[in-house]
Amino acid sequence: MTYASHYECTLCGRTFPFDGVMTTCPSCGETGILDIVYDYEAMKKTVTKASFRENHDFSIWRYLPVLSIAGTRHEETLHTGWTPLYETKRLAEALGLKRLFVKDEGLNPTASLKDRPSAVAVLDAIARGYDTVACSSTGNAASSLAGQAARMGLHAVIFVPKRAPVGKLNQLLAYGATVIAVDGDYKAAFALSKRAIAHYGWYDRNAAINPHLVEGKKTVSLELAEQLGWDVPDWVVVSVGDGCTVAGVYKGFYDLFRLGITPSIPRILGVQSSGCAPFVTASESGYPLVECEENTIADSIAVGIPRNPVKAQRAIAQSNGAWIAVSDEAILAMMKTLGSAEGIFGEPAGVAGLAGLKVAVAAKMIQPHERVVVLMTGNGLKDPANAGKAVGSPALLKPDLQELIDYMKRKHDKGCVR
Repeated sequence: MTYASHYECTLCGRTFPFDGVMTTCPSCGETGILDIVYDYEAMKKTVTKASFRENHDFSIWRYLPVLSIAGTRHEETLHTGWTPLYETKRLAEALGLKRLFVKDEGLNPTASLKDRPSAVAVLDAIARGYDTVACSSTGNAASSLAGQAARMGLHAVIFVPKRAPVGKLNQLLAYGATVIAVDGDYKAAFALSKRAIAHYGWYDRNAAINPHLVEGKKTVSLELAEQLGWDVPDWVVVSVGDGCTVAGVYKGFYDLFRLGITPSIPRILGVQSSGCAPFVTASESGYPLVECEENTIADSIAVGIPRNPVKAQRAIAQSNGAWIAVSDEAILAMMKTLGSAEGIFGEPAGVAGLAGLKVAVAAKMIQPHERVVVLMTGNGLKDPANAGKAVGSPALLKPDLQELIDYMKRKHDKGCVR
């Protein structure tokens, strides 16, 4: 069962019964993204701290009572969720924080946070009788959908911009998806996917259009709150592209607050690359969101026209959070810093949040005594080309001990080795 009560348009506020599949508001059209509203009073009767203590399913499905779909065949999906939450020591000290945690979403089955909403999508598609699921993606949503669909016996049709990294394309093809590389940017890929989905009648996994996808993403917040003993942090840092992930992060904490399980909602820092920062530009200018170029190495957050702007902006505003942008150079530097300090390998979009945190601490936006959690949203193996830019090449030496000794001495003199 689900405690979902009704749909509500994020623009006009009109409500609709929670039956059948709905995507956007009939009155507001494509921009009228729907939110799923729950009956929290009824949910409180079964969803408690005690109910979680008694639940031994350590995956996203431990949160089924807080989701918008039924649990049919959920035990068959790829094991998703309950990713590690690491408290950092060296990285916290380097950034000037007393307590810093990194939640490594790169350890999900297809190596990104997007496995959470894709698992929800395939179950919803099966329940509604679909045999084909489709989406447009810069890479991670695509590979997660393809993997989850393959596991459940569904066919996946994926539309990606031509700049999609080879690591993610290889994943898609390995999972048996039909992959359409669109000769254009993410906007072009999204437009073609929308027309194709309408034409063929496929299940629409596009996160900005399908309101169930934000519900899948919110499990990361439910999970990290539980891993912290329901003592939520002061800040959660999230890299932002379409706006769906940050919307999901807020929704999860909002649910816990409404259920009385946690006493507050953490502030959320939304981080974008300065090469593609429509939310940051809108926040700084005070003007409405406008299209921008997609000029960044962080492909997973390179979205020039965010499709979920209202939920994303609401997440930052209602959590009393902030927006910040960082350069690609800062992102590359943080990839190496995170790896060498904590042994966590993140892709550019995955570590963009950490790069933003460094700027926010230096600007005194975030104080040294505040507890911070950063979502590391994707594994570095997703994008080997940019990983190479971040870390450089290995030393090439002859098979000669003296040459090795000389090399190690030079490294020691530079403070690179002990």
